[in-house]
Amino acid sequence: MTLIGYHASHEQFSPAELLGYVQAAEAAGFGAVMSSDHLTPWSERQGQSGFAWAWLGAALQATQSIPFGIITVPMAWRYHPAITAQAGATVAQMFPGRLPWIAVGTGQAMNEHVIGERWPSKPERNERLRAAVEIIRELWAGKLVSRMEPIKVDQARVHTLPDKVPRIVAGALSPNTAEFAGGWADALITINQPRDKLGEIIDAFRRGGGKGKPLYLQTHVSFAGSDEEARANAFDQWRSNAISAAISETLRLPEEFDEACLKVRPEDMDEHVRISADPRRHVELLKADAAMGFEEIYVHNVGRNQRAFIEAFGREVLPSFKTDALGPTSV
Repeated sequence: MTLIGYHASHEQFSPAELLGYVQAAEAAGFGAVMSSDHLTPWSERQGQSGFAWAWLGAALQATQSIPFGIITVPMAWRYHPAITAQAGATVAQMFPGRLPWIAVGTGQAMNEHVIGERWPSKPERNERLRAAVEIIRELWAGKLVSRMEPIKVDQARVHTLPDKVPRIVAGALSPNTAEFAGGWADALITINQPRDKLGEIIDAFRRGGGKGKPLYLQTHVSFAGSDEEARANAFDQWRSNAISAAISETLRLPEEFDEACLKVRPEDMDEHVRISADPRRHVELLKADAAMGFEEIYVHNVGRNQRAFIEAFGREVLPSFKTDALGPTSV
């Protein structure tokens, strides 16, 4: 069976709003929640960026049983890996089984430049990420950790540990990153792309050592009363994500993103967001994702119409991915 989750976008909504949305998502039948972790929104039009780790504890308390995941950057910029390890362990201890994974990536300058250091190259960031994952795992094993390079750690230990620590999931947008992560990650998460590119990412992850490990997907959609409205919503809120990853990971301020996407047109958004007012179309796309092997799919409605999206998907999309007494009704 494929789990369909809800993505909580801290860049677009205040923490208080997001609490209401995840409660509504749980009531509508979404099976899990995925949270972003940003210091800065992608655009001045989005305008938010609450502290995801503080919100996570509140969100778990405000919901009944739904599990949460979070994608973060534990590489001694905003967060030292010892802090990430402590945060994850504390949340997992308070809410057993409800923080099944944290995803890690090499980040973007928009969130990490504030510490005042230079923005490293991708190979340097990969090296730091691999080291950060090793540090977190050692701390979650209760070890006393000291290191010098590439991340300094001086006699760190996490004293409060859960019975079961979260899985560490690699965030990857390209085959190269996916292959790099295959050997050390417990699972892979990527975003919606053309099917051939998604296939290349999956193959690279498996080739790098990820064969048999879970595959997760975050899919950007825009659902509204009409295709035209859905496309307008995507253009308003998500056009800054139509620029390339190579460019986006080096920009620092929301206004820089807005300037970088001045030539993006509404019709260009179909390449980056699944735009449709037809719930049946979204069911078809999600089924195709599941057929590729994605076990968990987190749906991010990029428009501001979150409650209408949650209600419509709960009523017309999620039932296609439920089980009943007779077994699975889909996929």
